[in-house]
Amino acid sequence: MSNLIMGHTTTKKRIAILGGGPSGLFMYKRLVEASQPDFDISIFERKGYLGSGMPYSLEGANDEHITNVSDNEIPVIFNSIHDWVKMAPEEILNRFHINSNNFNEYKVLPRLFFGEYLSAQFELLRHRAAQRAIATVVYLNTSVTDIVDDPEKNRVKVTTDTAKVFDFDCVIVCTGHNWPKKFEGKIPGYFDSPYPPKKLKLHLNNAVGIKGSSLTAIDAIRTLARENGTFREHNGRYFYDLAPESAGFSIVMHSRNGLLPAVRFHLEDSHLGKDATLSKEEIKKHISGNGGFIALDFIFEKNFKAMFPEKDPDFYERIKDMSLEAFVNSMMNSREKMDPFELFKLEYAEAEKSIQRKESIYWKEVLAVLSFAMNYPAKYLSAEDMQRLQNVLMPLISVVIAFVPQSSCRDLMALHDAGLLNMVTVDDDSTVEPNPEGGAIYSYIDNAGVAQKVSFDLFVDCVGQPHLSYADFPFKSLIESHTVSPALLQYKSASVGQSDMKSGNKLVEKGHNNYYLKVPGITINDNFQVINATGEHSERIYMMAVPYIGGYNPDYSGIDFCEAASETVAKAIMQPKES
Repeated sequence: MSNLIMGHTTTKKRIAILGGGPSGLFMYKRLVEASQPDFDISIFERKGYLGSGMPYSLEGANDEHITNVSDNEIPVIFNSIHDWVKMAPEEILNRFHINSNNFNEYKVLPRLFFGEYLSAQFELLRHRAAQRAIATVVYLNTSVTDIVDDPEKNRVKVTTDTAKVFDFDCVIVCTGHNWPKKFEGKIPGYFDSPYPPKKLKLHLNNAVGIKGSSLTAIDAIRTLARENGTFREHNGRYFYDLAPESAGFSIVMHSRNGLLPAVRFHLEDSHLGKDATLSKEEIKKHISGNGGFIALDFIFEKNFKAMFPEKDPDFYERIKDMSLEAFVNSMMNSREKMDPFELFKLEYAEAEKSIQRKESIYWKEVLAVLSFAMNYPAKYLSAEDMQRLQNVLMPLISVVIAFVPQSSCRDLMALHDAGLLNMVTVDDDSTVEPNPEGGAIYSYIDNAGVAQKVSFDLFVDCVGQPHLSYADFPFKSLIESHTVSPALLQYKSASVGQSDMKSGNKLVEKGHNNYYLKVPGITINDNFQVINATGEHSERIYMMAVPYIGGYNPDYSGIDFCEAASETVAKAIMQPKES
């Protein structure tokens, strides 16, 4: 049967990719390289260009912002950056001071330059698609406003802000980052995120309050610092000089663990040993023998501890008898006892040795592997283990695998040495309230147990991409038709679930026979297909938009996620359907 779509007749399968950033790029690559590409592709992108997405465009970066990965760590798309710079436009190379003759694939890059590379990869893949007779239609400056599933006709309708409605056999949602605004624009001096960073190009004469100490916070700090002073190098040391008109400028970070993220070091395996993780067959075998759940302790033993006997036997001896909690406590306690900037300087020196000697800091590398390996089995964790993952393991992972680039480290250390950047440890019950007159009021209990209430004329929320809830899901027709459902995890012990509910945990709900924990986003299966309220998956709708699947995919590993998820989705799309 042929499809009549906007005046075109085709017998090919019609696939839509919603979002033309890195996720959409990898998805497009998989489809273009399919062994039997019997389909046409439509790509919808809110911006006026493809490839860069939010992080690598002006929506997420200025010239001062850099990647925390290098060419050798990035999966090949059409060609590597090392190969692409030989054919890149001179104006792009000159703008970012890139020399194609001595390009170093081990160095981090300006984020906007990386965005140019990603955009070029899209164009190269479009040429390949044309050679393979795959028709590609791109809709730029077009926002998707809704998705309607039509099971009877086996079609999916896509509505855009242009008022046009498109009809597809299959839709892959790759819309990427989403930073909801709650107070920004209503309260002067209050920013719900530091993006786009051009809004932080402000000349200030007051203290700035920042919530968080992640890479997102570092983005904000780099921009604010450059607008209110200059960095300089002298006799091998790095300094920050405050501009006279910004005499009152300073930055205060607020963090629950009181830690700065760890520093980028040399990776023994630039692709983080993903092939060494538990196979899906091993996971399924364990689940079948464990009441339908995968045990977090099993993953910790197999995807973390088991990596050390051969590579780092001394470290293995140290941790082999530790529980997950004991290991995390050991790592966090040693860090939390130190001043965060003193620890940062020590880790910077350690990382410099790692890079110079090309020797990994192996336990950190393996922790990054563990984080990535959590994505596939996370949906099979019990509610009890998911809470352990969220409350125990992820705080350590979020600190250790940030891989802060060296130039960002130097900025932070210079600002701190100048007395202009400090860290405040806040308690779990700390609050930020917008001040109607401008900025925000930060309330917390400090390390001495004293209640503090501090006002900032300028406040920036830098906790990073939030895991969005089911209520935040933007395609309301899929909610109304129950095509998607809120992500839930069952308690292994009903009594524990009942106890959690009685203690006031609002994320716990009672089902027919058990208790369930609500986790962020919607339910998906192993193929990233959305699942409805009765547990049935859709053959037509795939969800790769990480903000909406954070409950079942807790690791936000950027390009790594794009590569792995796109391969899984492509295989599912190409797999012959049972008649």
